[in-house]
Amino acid sequence: MSIIYAVSANKGGVGKTSFVTNMAAAIVQKQPKVRVLIVDTDAQGNASLAFGKNPKSYEDTIYDVLTGGKNIEDIVVNLAERLDLLPSNVDMDFLDFDVLTNQDKYKKPFHLLKDPLDRIKDNYDYIFIDTPPAMGLTAGNVLVAADRVIIPFSPETFAVSGIVRVIDAINDFRQKQNPNLEIDGIVGMMVDSRTVLHSEMLAKARQYCDQHEHHMYTTIIPRSIRFASATAYDGIPAVMSDANNSIVAAYFELMEEVLAHGQK
Repeated sequence: MSIIYAVSANKGGVGKTSFVTNMAAAIVQKQPKVRVLIVDTDAQGNASLAFGKNPKSYEDTIYDVLTGGKNIEDIVVNLAERLDLLPSNVDMDFLDFDVLTNQDKYKKPFHLLKDPLDRIKDNYDYIFIDTPPAMGLTAGNVLVAADRVIIPFSPETFAVSGIVRVIDAINDFRQKQNPNLEIDGIVGMMVDSRTVLHSEMLAKARQYCDQHEHHMYTTIIPRSIRFASATAYDGIPAVMSDANNSIVAAYFELMEEVLAHGQK
């Protein structure tokens, strides 16, 4: 049975796509026979870019599935052995308008992703869904379809309050739409442990999680140009192009921690 992870935050620049793409790539490299699917629901299409593909080149994307124009099986793109992608592009910018102005057609607007994804989820062991930086219709569809949520956390000023807002929104949504949804954990992303600010904010985040019984992963992902360079110059995530790099190795450690925690 597959596990569907939503990777969600209410702002951009916190490392959602980096987490999704490197985590998925790390799993297929270290877990023989395991199959992984990335679902990109962000209009920027950065999951495609991370693998050297142009999101503008896709004629059919997740948007066409959500609006009922295409079968989900028809838009699957293979990225590597045992690793597939459901791509996204700028068409997703129009999803809210197209759906919310046509509620006679879309009577269950938060189930546009769940029903198609249910048809193919057993083809995979793990599914990671990259989300846009807003808690709107798209994020709602992701949270209905997901089993668990991972919240990326970038240790900057007011970042802890951002975690609180996301958790509150998820808990409220869970009560109304998906009672089986679990918050799997919070992960520190783009952390520069040499700075006082990052060290202090990371400590505050851990303190908040301990006090409110939310899991925060021990492994953190360091701030490094290596992750962006892998996409820009190699056309693949850093875990595929530079697996022996000590900074990149943090993703393999995080992968082991995420999968072990998920089994609990």
